[in-house]
Amino acid sequence: MVQRPSGDEGDTGNDCLVVIYTKEPGLLGKRFVMDKNPIRVGRGADCTIVLEGDSVSRRHAHFSRRTGHWYIVDDGSTNGTYLNEEQVSKEALLNNSDRIKVGPTILKYLSGADAEAKYHEEIYKMTIVDGLTQIFNKRYLFETLEGEVSRARRHDRPLSVIIFDIDFFKRINDQFGHLAGDYVLRELARVVEARIRRDECFARYGGEEFVIVLPETALDGATSLAENLRARVAEHTFIFQGERIPTAISMGCALLVDADKTATDLIQRADEKLYEAKRSGRNRVCY
Repeated sequence: MVQRPSGDEGDTGNDCLVVIYTKEPGLLGKRFVMDKNPIRVGRGADCTIVLEGDSVSRRHAHFSRRTGHWYIVDDGSTNGTYLNEEQVSKEALLNNSDRIKVGPTILKYLSGADAEAKYHEEIYKMTIVDGLTQIFNKRYLFETLEGEVSRARRHDRPLSVIIFDIDFFKRINDQFGHLAGDYVLRELARVVEARIRRDECFARYGGEEFVIVLPETALDGATSLAENLRARVAEHTFIFQGERIPTAISMGCALLVDADKTATDLIQRADEKLYEAKRSGRNRVCY
């Protein structure tokens, strides 16, 4: 059993689980009030929280309340239950804001007297943050980039973007499974985010594609950062359930020019360079 310091003591009447990432239409943002004990999760119709997916067992896991605390208990699932990206060996104590992954779905545990307010905060966060990688999403990316394009033109300052995706990502999913693919996306985001500055915007563009917005950065600065990130990813060890997953990225860079009428034009030119990197051998930077 994983032992960790508890978050909130006592009354659990306001505790809930919120779906922050899912591939099931209509499930994102759904709240499950924790008013039963236990609360079962799985594909089976008898579960309180019914989730679809080949990687979800019929009785995958359950939440158990004991002495004022909630625990997540894995029920011998085939593909495992994850708490904050770590596999639960048997059971683990939950703290406020913990993330529980069952198959392709991620639930967030919210506890305490202000759980209602936390829920509404979480719903807002979903509009700007990708639930799987916990970086910004496409909507926030375009809102930010449009503002940066206007600012760069108004002050005659450089603005660059980097777009990249994972080489042979479908092969990773096919060979290691979609849970491994989710892990690679999360871990890649973590590796890249560690190198991103506060005034830069790093976002998941869709699928296995990511974009970095670089205000006050000329093309040589963007390509230098891109090459640094490409090397970091190539050198990083991606291991999921004991298996090493070779991972590399291809990258395209572009600088804002007068011909770019919108943020989409700038993204599209960077995307053309990304595909040039793909065509010329992958695991490289083109600009």
